[in-house]
Amino acid sequence: MLTIWGRKTSSNVQALMWCVGELGLDYERYDIGHVYGGTDTPEFLAMNPNGTVPVLRDGAGPTIWETGAILRYLAARYGAEDFWPSDPVPRAVVDQWAEWAKVNVTLAFTGPVFWRVVRTAPSKQDRAAIDAALVKLDSLLAIAEAQLGKTSFLAGPSFSLADIQFGHVLFRYFDIDIARPHWPNIEQYYRALCERPAFREHVMVSYEALRVLD
Repeated sequence: MLTIWGRKTSSNVQALMWCVGELGLDYERYDIGHVYGGTDTPEFLAMNPNGTVPVLRDGAGPTIWETGAILRYLAARYGAEDFWPSDPVPRAVVDQWAEWAKVNVTLAFTGPVFWRVVRTAPSKQDRAAIDAALVKLDSLLAIAEAQLGKTSFLAGPSFSLADIQFGHVLFRYFDIDIARPHWPNIEQYYRALCERPAFREHVMVSYEALRVLD
């Protein structure tokens, strides 16, 4: 049984929960962070000195923090060969796209775009900064658009950990009020993700509680 600490509106928690859902693992999740608080308690900081979510414990094992590390752990222990290959060569292909999505796309979207559009009051939004961030984001999504013109999923023909790291930002990307280019390959890919039950349950989650109003 997995024990998970982290609120369902956290995008990092959503990535973890989507992975858990795809792997069909049993879990208990506790709402921690944001309006729930709890990340600054001695008990939580003993598990994760950074005071961030998610945190995972697998059975009686140690606690693990940092989303990427948690995802790789789950993929290695419970994932099928296509999801996280045992051979280091194909695994490196999955890992490079997963890492690319995490350190490029997610960071270019969450703070520079999502926070400025949703988590900033409209009267305080910096449209020039948002537009500049979208230019940067578009340059990254163009890479994914080209890749998805050649493969069904980000790292190849099969759904893998790379799709968790990339795809979990797409619900908010396509849902918020921003200007978006037409991405035919990404849009087709996103529609396919929306058919996955674990994606619908754990990623297509309302973020209205995070919205800041005037």
